[in-house]
Amino acid sequence: MRMRTRIISLIALLAATTATGMKAQTEVAAYQPGVTEEGITYFLPHTRLLVAVTATKTTHEPGEYARFARSYLRLANVPLVAYDQWAITSVEVIPYGVPDKTEAYTIKLKSKTSAPLVGLSRDGILLSINTPAPEIPALPVPSVTQADKKPRLNPADYKTEEILSAGSTTKMAELTADEIYDIRENRSLLTKGQADFMPQDGAQLKLMLAKLDEQEEALLQLFKGTESTETHVMTFSYDPRKEADGDVLFRFSPYLGPVAADDLSGSPVYISIKDLNTLPATQPEAGNSKKKEAEDLRYIVPGQAQVRVYTPDRTLAELNVPLAQFGHVEHLGGELFNKKYTTRVTLFPETGGIQRIDAEEPR
Repeated sequence: MRMRTRIISLIALLAATTATGMKAQTEVAAYQPGVTEEGITYFLPHTRLLVAVTATKTTHEPGEYARFARSYLRLANVPLVAYDQWAITSVEVIPYGVPDKTEAYTIKLKSKTSAPLVGLSRDGILLSINTPAPEIPALPVPSVTQADKKPRLNPADYKTEEILSAGSTTKMAELTADEIYDIRENRSLLTKGQADFMPQDGAQLKLMLAKLDEQEEALLQLFKGTESTETHVMTFSYDPRKEADGDVLFRFSPYLGPVAADDLSGSPVYISIKDLNTLPATQPEAGNSKKKEAEDLRYIVPGQAQVRVYTPDRTLAELNVPLAQFGHVEHLGGELFNKKYTTRVTLFPETGGIQRIDAEEPR
């Protein structure tokens, strides 16, 4: 599809462009964003959606004596093999803009006039005229965070000489269970004040109880195993070109976590896009000549869409989002940029809509 271009004449604009460091005389390929010999070329945006999925991964590792947990300590639901368990904690939908190559326009510079102060994104989306361009928020990126950074106890450091010299795993498990019961008994005697060696003050008592807790926790790991938790952020991009319901955005497995939409190891997570039809139908203005349109700056009046991310069981995210492609292109009159005015325009990078406009008459 060939790109549509429009020529916009702006008569007296402020000097210096922030779009690129290139001079206006530099020869560049057609419709490259920035300063060209013809003027300043820019794109209007097309809105895409970045879906950031935050999920927790809990890794379960079985203990060395896991198979004896029920018989010696009466512990139930103890893992006998290692496995991962995933759960989605949150889903965030973030709109962002990409250049719409079918909406390319050029601000034509007349002779003896200076280039306007124009802010463009790195990929050529128009952000501002005669005012500094707004900062584009950084999008989330995939990341992994260790949730529990507490040092893990090493059970081998708490095995007694008797446990280590036992002739079989069964005997070692039995002696370890006996040691755990001894620790619990000593703790009980200390708290009741009946121990053979009572602490001299409260601080010493607290220290002794903490040491017994540590020993029990370490030895219990030999039966119960260990758990470690990580927080993962994964991102999925979606292009809402039209209304949709039931598109598979990604898949989710309780054992593998979020996976790609074509990975059948997980159950589907869907996305729906509903046009809220918030804009009236456009009507051509009477007497609006092509010459007049050629002098105008282009911007977008975005439409609103309802976005829902869901599974068959629950809704993960639901919100209304402005989309450039559900709106229409409008003209900002060229007369706002003549010698009578100093006009400053700031646009939303996600939609190309006007964020702020100021037109002042010089004093």
